[in-house]
Amino acid sequence: MASSTLLSTSTFKPYVLSPMKPKIASTLPPFPPRNFRRRHFMSLAATIPMIASSSWLVPVSPASADSDEEYMKETKEVIIKVRSTIQMDRNDPNVATAVAELRNTSNYWVAKYRREKALLGRSSFRDIYSALNAVSGHYISFGPTAPIPAKRKARILEEMDTAEKALSRGR
Repeated sequence: MASSTLLSTSTFKPYVLSPMKPKIASTLPPFPPRNFRRRHFMSLAATIPMIASSSWLVPVSPASADSDEEYMKETKEVIIKVRSTIQMDRNDPNVATAVAELRNTSNYWVAKYRREKALLGRSSFRDIYSALNAVSGHYISFGPTAPIPAKRKARILEEMDTAEKALSRGR
């Protein structure tokens, strides 16, 4: 039968195994202590009033149309500049500067009026926008001294005429 030494409690010492941690959990960084979270929250809470009171949070609105008269005046200026630029002779020494000025003017006009919801439905806006797109696309692709082909020039001038008529009618 069993020996008395095996059954005695004095010699038996149970071995306690430590619980096994999964390998995935052991590779994660330890959760930050409570004082870190509190410190982080307090620093955020202290900076929110400073941010809210600073002036750089005020949204800066893009250039917008102040009035209908301003839109009409600037659009007429763009029409005049487009007509004068595309009618220039390619051997004229001022062609490159005129094209650069037209590009700046058209970029300003498009940036100012493209986001105006009230103007998007106007026929004058659509025609001018289309003509500016055609002119700038030509000069970007072929350079400032390349002459605009006759068909494209006729279409641009026609769009300018219809836009000018629409402007005179308030459209």
